[in-house]
Amino acid sequence: MKYGYHARRSKFIDGQKMNTFAEIFKIVEKVPVGKVATYGNIADMAGTLNPRIVGYALSSLNSDSDIPWHRIVNRHGEISSRDGDGPWLQRELLESEGVVFTKKGRINMNVYRWGG
Repeated sequence: MKYGYHARRSKFIDGQKMNTFAEIFKIVEKVPVGKVATYGNIADMAGTLNPRIVGYALSSLNSDSDIPWHRIVNRHGEISSRDGDGPWLQRELLESEGVVFTKKGRINMNVYRWGG
């Protein structure tokens, strides 16, 4: 009996997660070229309490996704670390859209922040 309860509970959580991820993706799609938003901004707009969920959602995207995941940065205007070429690719994509980084690798959020 416990197995059935946990299976139903797990399915509910997965369904809830998919709805949350879909909401996050809809919001991220609205971030315009040359602008950035923070994980926390997107979490607030999606009604999610934890900005990490935004990171989890974006990391679940396929490499051929049209969702502009690269426009989401941390609260300091920095690219969050991740495995592989992600940080390098994210910076390259942002720079190709006209986003400028300081020598310390930060984005001036007063200039480039998207207001939603």
